[in-house]
Amino acid sequence: MTKKRQKDTEAKGEEPEVETVSPAEEIVDEICEEEVVEEVVKSPEELMEEKVKAAEDKASENYDRLLRATAEFDNYKKRSAREFQESKKYANAAFIKQLLPVIDNLERAVESTEGAGDDSGQGVIEGVKMTLSEIVKVLDKFNIKPLESEGKPFDPNFHQAVIQEETNEVPENTVVKEMLKGYLLHDRLIRPAMVAVSKAAAESTGENEKAEAE
Repeated sequence: MTKKRQKDTEAKGEEPEVETVSPAEEIVDEICEEEVVEEVVKSPEELMEEKVKAAEDKASENYDRLLRATAEFDNYKKRSAREFQESKKYANAAFIKQLLPVIDNLERAVESTEGAGDDSGQGVIEGVKMTLSEIVKVLDKFNIKPLESEGKPFDPNFHQAVIQEETNEVPENTVVKEMLKGYLLHDRLIRPAMVAVSKAAAESTGENEKAEAE
């Protein structure tokens, strides 16, 4: 605008007048010369799409939480059911432990009379054997089984070593004698077997002297 006035003055042969332009007018001129950028206003459709997208994201997040909570609850139910079955399976363990000494005494009574030549007490002996046999059947019905220990390698998980016996007839750390039977309830040990365990016998003095002489 200022340049046009200057040109018109020069064409008339007049001295150009110097106009003093205030900063405010310069700003107005620049705004008029530049292209005005209109503010972009979102349409209702775009706003609705954004709201729908936010709602979908929230629904997806809630669904993931639901899946995790459902999985945790299923695991809890399975764990509770397993623990209940375990407690039911071994519920009689305490009672059985109290019963085992009775079985031990019956077995000792039978063993003490074996080989006796006196027939006067045979009726009592047979009665004890029958009683013991019936108790063993009941134990077997409830999955209570004695451990077979004699002649087996010593296992601290099932055996309790009471003494050691020197022998070379079996490998070292073999159960050579069962002093008290061990029992399992299903696959759980309820009483370890008390056993005697073998160890290598020391060579005799005569054999040592003979070996030194050779």
